Amino acid sequence: MTTKLFATRRALMIGAIQATATLMLPRRSWAETLPKMTVTRDPNCGCCGGWVTHVKAAGFPVEVIEAADLAPLKARLGVPDALISCHTAEIDSYVVEGHVPANAIKRLFVERPRATGLAVAGMPIGSPGMEVSGTLPETYEVVLFGQGQQRVFARYRGSQAL
Repeated sequence: MTTKLFATRRALMIGAIQATATLMLPRRSWAETLPKMTVTRDPNCGCCGGWVTHVKAAGFPVEVIEAADLAPLKARLGVPDALISCHTAEIDSYVVEGHVPANAIKRLFVERPRATGLAVAGMPIGSPGMEVSGTLPETYEVVLFGQGQQRVFARYRGSQAL
């Protein structure tokens, strides 16, 4: 017994649309997937929420933990006193302290330097989460730290790399 298959014009059009859509959609490989970030923050700090919104918008999956005292966590993770800020994130094998722009974090994962992590000391006006309407953003440094050493990793004004 022989079965003859006839493709209707409608079936051909649907197949062509599906094939085109499959080829046109961006593909994400495992290497492009950003690692999950766990952010520990003071529940009373509004700027920390702004920074979390910033990194989520950049594609990082984020879990938030609220804690009133972050000092023991910062000490355990090796954040230098001079670089302490208002929130601390753990992502893969790195620590991200303070208002570090998402693009600097992405660069960290491209370059993969031997370090503990990145930090933006204090809370510079205009850094992600610290935007103030009507106020010019400050210029600040993103510092790479670890093993007793620190160096400037990037300079930013607001969320723009310099």
